[in-house]
Amino acid sequence: MFTINIQAQERAGVQLYDPKANVEKDLAIAMDKASENNKHIFVQVGGNWCSWCILFHKFIEEDEDLNALFDSKFELVKLNYSPENKNEIALEKMDFPQRFGFPVFVILDESGKRIHTQNSALLEAGEGYDRNKVIEFLNNWSYDAVHP
Repeated sequence: MFTINIQAQERAGVQLYDPKANVEKDLAIAMDKASENNKHIFVQVGGNWCSWCILFHKFIEEDEDLNALFDSKFELVKLNYSPENKNEIALEKMDFPQRFGFPVFVILDESGKRIHTQNSALLEAGEGYDRNKVIEFLNNWSYDAVHP
């Protein structure tokens, strides 16, 4: 079943993650924007091969309120992890979040300091994500929550 999902995604051309992306540059841009807008940086670590990574992206994108909440609180960086590029240096700087599986979410403050790593399995419900758990997670790790 998992193989079928991956093959279907590959045929559909799902490309949420860019193995050639310069993650250091992406993080620097996100830090600038986060500093200007009093936001934190949400790093989604995963790959185009990961059905749960794609599911989370769709989950956020398809819920208008959840998408607006996410955009108002975070600058997003998608960090690729695949055979083409494991981004090992960046992941080492984030204290090896891949140990939790994929996707894994890393919250950075506006200076790029890691303040939280979230095992995405804790936000799941059945064959998807739990909306209330995701909202609570986003609110609890927003800039305003950490800097009241």
